[in-house]
Amino acid sequence: MYVYQRLKDTREDADKKQEDIAFVLNITRQQYQLYESGKREMPMHHFITLAKYYNVSLDYLAGLVETPKKLG
Repeated sequence: MYVYQRLKDTREDADKKQEDIAFVLNITRQQYQLYESGKREMPMHHFITLAKYYNVSLDYLAGLVETPKKLG
């Protein structure tokens, strides 16, 4: 699975809008949309923030595993 698809799926599973996640990352919705569409790579610090926000492991967000693991 591509990272950008996992970002979108995870956001939708949490019933969040792109605006909500952009707010969490302190970026614009347009900038987040570029990450989610695969047109721009998301920096690692944003992945860490989202892993904490969604309470899932980084390997899940990266698409390396199919089942989300809770943090801690």
